[in-house]
Amino acid sequence: VQLVESGGGLVQPGGSLRLSCAASGFTFSTYAMTWYRQAPGKERELVATITSSGGSTNYADSAKGRFTISRDNAKNTVYLQMNSLKPEDTAVYYCNARLTGWWGQGTQVTVSS
Repeated sequence: VQLVESGGGLVQPGGSLRLSCAASGFTFSTYAMTWYRQAPGKERELVATITSSGGSTNYADSAKGRFTISRDNAKNTVYLQMNSLKPEDTAVYYCNARLTGWWGQGTQVTVSS
């Protein structure tokens, strides 16, 4: 199993980023997928979840209205579109196949002027 996140970087407040997570080694289309984040000195927190079909999504309150999780089962990839970014969104972002111990290595997102 492999989960590889990409798309992080440095962005100014108010900016946008699109994270990607490419999955392999398992039947991607049968798993709900999640994005988590971990800021320095804080616990890892759930950001967004999407069902296996992509038909339903859920967001942390901090992400609602600004972030959008989506997936392309043909490409075995899950995305996180992040808009109106704030400094408090600074963290390492990880994707996870829900209810598994499968994690990617993370991608750093830094929101700063």
